[in-house]
Amino acid sequence: MLHHVTLHLARSKQFPEGSPRHGYVITAPLDGQGHLDWEEWLERRAHCLVRRFWAAEAERQGVLVHRPGGSGGATWMIDYNQGRLGDEEAGYHLHQHRFAEGEYVTIADDDGKPHTFHVVSVIPAEPGRTGEHR
Repeated sequence: MLHHVTLHLARSKQFPEGSPRHGYVITAPLDGQGHLDWEEWLERRAHCLVRRFWAAEAERQGVLVHRPGGSGGATWMIDYNQGRLGDEEAGYHLHQHRFAEGEYVTIADDDGKPHTFHVVSVIPAEPGRTGEHR
């Protein structure tokens, strides 16, 4: 089932309290335990959209992709321009992490610098509104 997952930047040296002004809203297929569902992604990948918000920077729109390689045999990534290599942001072991409120995930920016994010909400995508971000 598709869900809208909101991630906020977790506490770090630069942001001791974390930051709700830095993060993502990801529409992703999750199984009953909150793990990314590769089989559903194959069927519904056109609806797996990502909105990146980063304080004063312009928002970026992308898609959630699953690529061969990496640990576990594949890597979940955010791709902002599917026609150009090098703008992707890779998730760190996203196939193992639960997307549930209170959990943490790590995503490396397009320069490869990892950032840890706090899962602040996981909301089922409403029928007829799949892929929209609020």
